[in-house]
Amino acid sequence: MNPRPDVVGDDEPRPRPALTGGTVDPRILDSLHGLVSEGRSVVLATVIATSRSVPRRAGAKMLVVDDGRRIGTVGGGEMEARVADEAAACLADGRSRLLDYRLVDPGAGDPGVCGGDVTIHLEPHMPPSTVLVIGCGHVGRAVVDLAAWLGFHVVATDDRSDVADGLADGLPAGSTVEVRSGDLSEVLAGVRLGPDDHAVVVTRNAQVDVADLPHLLATGVGTIGVMGSLRRWDTTRQALLDGGADEADLARVTSPVGVEIGAETPEEIAVSILAQVVGHRRTA
Repeated sequence: MNPRPDVVGDDEPRPRPALTGGTVDPRILDSLHGLVSEGRSVVLATVIATSRSVPRRAGAKMLVVDDGRRIGTVGGGEMEARVADEAAACLADGRSRLLDYRLVDPGAGDPGVCGGDVTIHLEPHMPPSTVLVIGCGHVGRAVVDLAAWLGFHVVATDDRSDVADGLADGLPAGSTVEVRSGDLSEVLAGVRLGPDDHAVVVTRNAQVDVADLPHLLATGVGTIGVMGSLRRWDTTRQALLDGGADEADLARVTSPVGVEIGAETPEEIAVSILAQVVGHRRTA
């Protein structure tokens, strides 16, 4: 038995009230687009079906933002408070859900006394995860191209300004890829990285990795993948330990990065790396 009778899972089909007429406030959708563009995570709550007396009809929409704000309304009162609580859970797991409410008897746990039934759909809208590519050489360029094609927000950086500029100059018109040059510590000051984001380290040598990784490990980035052989990583890891790095921090690093597919060309290596990134995103 479903312990949450007002929440319907994908494996529990239930008869629903007939879809009724309603209006859509276009400002809600404009706000949704703007918030996601700003990097906010938002749940769109939509009344999709009603019967008898209810506070809002089908089409009514409300946004619940990751900072707790509500924009619009699906009826107010206790029902709306419950919707907001479910929206927080929706943001946590990234899954849509359907909510059924009966507004008849508060004594029996109903969130209202209007006398009808309402079904509300919750749909999470998240900004795209960021892939930070450190190193703009042949492999870095291939990773940038593929990550952008896959829909990630891509930030590419290299300490060599001429190499970074070469990548930027080769991007197609309208590209959303951000290219920054300079010390990684300075670049990271302008990039927000969280648990849903990924760092791909494809630099030219271990010395660069030794200099960069402490700054990267100080962020909250979800995954860190470093290109190179096992021997190169052993050398890098030991140098980091000698410099005071913590074993637990270094355990966050995957090296060699990528799924083993026998990749040789930069493009094949990029496929290997992004396959691992996508796998982490879909199965974590």
